[in-house]
Amino acid sequence: MMRLHNLRPRPGARHRVKRLGCGESSGHGKTSGKGHKGQKARSGGSIRLGFEGGQMPLIRRLPKRGFNNTAFHATYAIVNLSDLNEFKAGTVVNEELLRESQLIRGDVAGIKILGDGELKHALKIEADKVSESAKAKIEKAGGTITMRDRAAEKPAAATGDVDETAKEETPKKRSTAKSRPKAKKKTSRK
Repeated sequence: MMRLHNLRPRPGARHRVKRLGCGESSGHGKTSGKGHKGQKARSGGSIRLGFEGGQMPLIRRLPKRGFNNTAFHATYAIVNLSDLNEFKAGTVVNEELLRESQLIRGDVAGIKILGDGELKHALKIEADKVSESAKAKIEKAGGTITMRDRAAEKPAAATGDVDETAKEETPKKRSTAKSRPKAKKKTSRK
């Protein structure tokens, strides 16, 4: 029977350790396989990945091309059902309450509830996304889940809906300069 105390690596899987600095006859004598002097021969001396001795590195010589979606990626705060057990039964769990209890921090696009753990009592949960398993467990515990509408929360100016009455009330500025033909500049001939 195989147990932890009699586990062994497969034959040939373990190599003999390269013993460095053990004299001339060791096969790795004198410089211990590090060559003659220089930065790479010193202890602790290393060169970072992509460093080309001060020359402009290849990664900076090549032009940047293509689209990267990182700037437009929406990051959701993940909250598991096991984290929600600290709230009393019947509590309305929303973003403000989760921030107060330090379950979510930072700038996030919304909240996603995942079904890790069990919900012990009924809660009223407001979130942007919910996994299928979490939804089933919330309903099984007698709780409710409300999906938030992010588009309704945005201010009217951000969505482009400008009040039509505000447009009509602002008077249009008239230009004071009349349209006249420009006079030609006089040049002296000598």
